[in-house]
Amino acid sequence: MENKYKDIKKSGDIELIKRLLEYSRPYFKYMFFVLILLLLVTVLQLLSPYLVKTVIDDHLSVQDRAYYGYDIENLPQPFTNSDTILFNGKHYISETELDKFDYEKPEAEFLATENGNHYLVKYDDGFGQNKNIESRIAITKDEYASFRSDDINGIQRIGIFYLITIFALFIINYAQSIILTIISQKIIFNVRNDLFYHIQGSAIGYFDNQAVGRLVSRVTNDTEAVNEFYNEVLISLFKDIFYIGGIIIVLVKLHGKLSIIVFLLTPLILIASFVFRKVIRELYRIAKEQHSRITAKLNETITGIRIVQIFGKENKVFNQFDELNTDYSDTSIKQIKVHGLFRPVIEMIKALGISAIIYFGGGMVIQEAIEFGVLFLYIDYIKKLFRPIMDLTDKYNIMQSAMASSERIFGILDTDYNIQNTDKPVSTENVKGKIEFKDVWFAYDNEDWVLKGISFTINEGENIAIVGSTGAGKSTIINLITRFYDIQSGEILLDGINIKDYDKYELRKKIGVVLQDVFMFTGTIADNITLGDPEMELDDIEAIAKYVNASHFIERLPDKFNQTVVERGATLSSGERQLLSFARTLAYEPVVLILDEATSSIDTESELLIQDALTKITKDRTTISIAHRLSTIQNSDRIIVLNHGEIFESGTHQELLDKRGMYYDLYTLQYQE
Repeated sequence: MENKYKDIKKSGDIELIKRLLEYSRPYFKYMFFVLILLLLVTVLQLLSPYLVKTVIDDHLSVQDRAYYGYDIENLPQPFTNSDTILFNGKHYISETELDKFDYEKPEAEFLATENGNHYLVKYDDGFGQNKNIESRIAITKDEYASFRSDDINGIQRIGIFYLITIFALFIINYAQSIILTIISQKIIFNVRNDLFYHIQGSAIGYFDNQAVGRLVSRVTNDTEAVNEFYNEVLISLFKDIFYIGGIIIVLVKLHGKLSIIVFLLTPLILIASFVFRKVIRELYRIAKEQHSRITAKLNETITGIRIVQIFGKENKVFNQFDELNTDYSDTSIKQIKVHGLFRPVIEMIKALGISAIIYFGGGMVIQEAIEFGVLFLYIDYIKKLFRPIMDLTDKYNIMQSAMASSERIFGILDTDYNIQNTDKPVSTENVKGKIEFKDVWFAYDNEDWVLKGISFTINEGENIAIVGSTGAGKSTIINLITRFYDIQSGEILLDGINIKDYDKYELRKKIGVVLQDVFMFTGTIADNITLGDPEMELDDIEAIAKYVNASHFIERLPDKFNQTVVERGATLSSGERQLLSFARTLAYEPVVLILDEATSSIDTESELLIQDALTKITKDRTTISIAHRLSTIQNSDRIIVLNHGEIFESGTHQELLDKRGMYYDLYTLQYQE
């Protein structure tokens, strides 16, 4: 499989990310704002479990909470009756409150609970261990609640603050998500536009070697994969860095020795991640290419479904598709296996870390080296620490998909397959239509010459026909006049000026081309005549359609010029499509008209209308007709006969018949048939 797809271009992730970031540059200030929001999200996410730890250690664990009882006359200032807990004739103040001031403390007493009963005990009583039962004082539930009032109030305050934290977390997360989604959509909008513009502006020769399905996949599937990278990975990586960094800082500050366990797990995580990355990258690259091949095959099959069914090639085409589908399925299964292995490995490392924390931290709690809340917080943070690492699988999936897609996208954008425009073009405003070929040599692949030093002149307003056997170079001449390709040697002149000196777009506006296979766009009849030009008025469109006899069938349509045309004009006859192509060409008022087999596949009903339209649209225009049906070009001013890329003979219809050369043979052969 590696050999099969060895042609796939490989680029470094860093280089690809740099290029992707170039598209992000206009939005850096918004992305920086998102980073600030993500930093706040990280703080709030880390704060939530810390609040729980505070509740556990400061308000739920009370075995070490000391209370000091004072007589009213010895009550330290600034405490008043309302600040104390009145019990058994004494005013009790908690150690937490008393430590705020430097006062002499009486003997400490502690709260204890046994069999659901509450007591106030001396230190020497062993904290309710029944060592001196007679010395401990039983208290009611209400009295116990009074002693715990500060804890209850503290828990309530923390509960409210926790709720505020969660709400703030929701708001900030929502805001950063919306902003990030908008940014990513704008970036991908630009990527998609650049890609479409580049493809549309590429020379026709580029499409000779490209499957349509692959190009469609680049503009649709690949851009969406890159969109996921911007939306799900790029900024999230910073969030994960903040998150992991924040957890490590908190863990180190809580207890340095326990945090060593986290650092000992790091090499295991790095090794697992490195192996995963190395294996999955190549699989993603191959899978993307295989998916593109499936898309191309599907597009090709649907487009040519009539041919497939006419020749009964369904089984062969299916077998070809099945082979592509099997390759893609096998690669996808390999990806799933790698993904399925990575997550359990990280889970095992996480379980190892939690086990170590419980093993060492539990003993520390019993030995009172740390509080129980610290152990709880460590376990919770360890789980949270591994969450972004666990998500690495999904993010890496997205990232590798995006890297593979960006390679393909930039592969297209970096392909300079374009006809270069001149910096100082000559105006086409006064072009009359004289065409000259001077010793023109041309080959599509720079090896096999299609045209071999041909020279001819077509004067302004002259009607010329070009004939010859298949592969003689007839259609190539059309492609060269319109500058779909550039010649290797010689010159092509329009009104005595090399066509390379004109702006290629303005040049093509002066040349109207009517093809045998008329392409209809999805839209209305009017749209297919104007090609979406908003400057064309409906009255002008109707006049043009009437002039070329297209109104004969348009007026019979339910919605006339607003009638919807389905894909490729499948509901129109070949003659109707041809009449629309005449109207489309005439709408742009070309100086030169090229007819490439324009009447070779029309129906009988439309033939007279088309012949009449041809007479009208060729009047006073330089016209070049490419034809196999010699009966359609007998009235041409001159006929050029091509043979293997060279001009074999030229002259009028009668002159060529009198020569009894190649044209005579072709003419005789057709009429014998």
